[in-house]
Amino acid sequence: MARRARRATADPTSAKQAKWSKRGESISANQARRGNHSESNPEGPRRETRGTLGWARFRYPDALSGVSVYNLVPATGHREFLLPSQNPITVAVVGVGVFGRNHARVYKELEQQGAAVRLLGVVDPDTGRADAVAREFGCKAFGSVHQMLTTHSELQAASVAAPTVQHLNVAGELMRAGVDVLIEKPLAASLAEAEELVALAAKHKRIAQVGHLERFNPAVRATVPLLTQPMFFEVHRLSVFTPRSLDVDVVLDLMIHDLDIVLAFAKSPVKEVRAVGLPILSGKVDIANVRLELESGCIANFTASRVSTERVRKLRFFQPRQYVSLDYGRQEVLVFTVGHDAGSGTPSVNPQIGVTKPPVASEEPLHAELKSFLRAVRERSAPDVPLEDGRRSLALALEIVAAIREHGKKVDLAGIATAKD
Repeated sequence: MARRARRATADPTSAKQAKWSKRGESISANQARRGNHSESNPEGPRRETRGTLGWARFRYPDALSGVSVYNLVPATGHREFLLPSQNPITVAVVGVGVFGRNHARVYKELEQQGAAVRLLGVVDPDTGRADAVAREFGCKAFGSVHQMLTTHSELQAASVAAPTVQHLNVAGELMRAGVDVLIEKPLAASLAEAEELVALAAKHKRIAQVGHLERFNPAVRATVPLLTQPMFFEVHRLSVFTPRSLDVDVVLDLMIHDLDIVLAFAKSPVKEVRAVGLPILSGKVDIANVRLELESGCIANFTASRVSTERVRKLRFFQPRQYVSLDYGRQEVLVFTVGHDAGSGTPSVNPQIGVTKPPVASEEPLHAELKSFLRAVRERSAPDVPLEDGRRSLALALEIVAAIREHGKKVDLAGIATAKD
């Protein structure tokens, strides 16, 4: 099946967008101006405001000298920060569902471990959920990004873990206000929105990273030095069913992790896509199988399922004289080498094949990811996973979703399902 360009679109008037745009306004204007929603903040910034679009004077104690420093900035405008290595980076998390709560947890753990970071607060239109997470991790709760930005000028960076259809609105508002962002995968709901995010980051000179978590899996990092010329990939990502992320196909929910890794490993454009998928327990595709042919001649097969009886996350690839097996879950790598290079490995049943197990420094991938993001923010350096990489993976994932749809029409899957009913 020839490659066909497809663009997914999100309804800007969807219920989710309306909820994320409007919730939090029930918090009184006086509370918002004081910045004391959820907890008092006697040591926090004090401010004088002159309207939402006016100028605000913010005073907060300098971490090194204890002297109060004034920043004169628009209340919702651009702010810049000098980041000496001793000063903590002030961060927030927008969206505190399963993923967002984990971001808040890790930021707090890094803070408690002595890293130069301070978790300011969490944002969620479900203010009850925001309050609960804020209490759990000892930070503030906000009902909207606008409320947080207009009451806390010290915010420097944020994780965006809101629903995908809200990524452009949320990350765009943060970047326009001078805040660096880490945006969870998938980057956006459509290619057009992904491209707009890339343009906004460039225009406002923001550090912007996409949350492709497996890039920071220690097993993936241990595999990178082994790469020579991968020519065949076999990838399985199977999960048991949970009522999570059912608003997107399994391709955008799970397979996109492996698409990103294979594109990063193979370093070649995609030539052809063949795909099949089925909805099993939800209204979206729950299991999918994909075959990619790359311009380099490399072939990659992917299977992703969220309706399996076991959890499997493995990637295997062949390159000249080597077979490499990577287990994401166990954070292990096995290398099978043929010929004269085999002598350095553990002997196998076949004396011509040596087996080696590269050392892997165990670490929670989210810890590594957030530390990488904070380092880029502090050093004003390019992030390890830039938005362009997120756009590339999203483009391929959307093309696969389109190919699955076309295949379904060809074999009349809808008709088959209706007949069985």
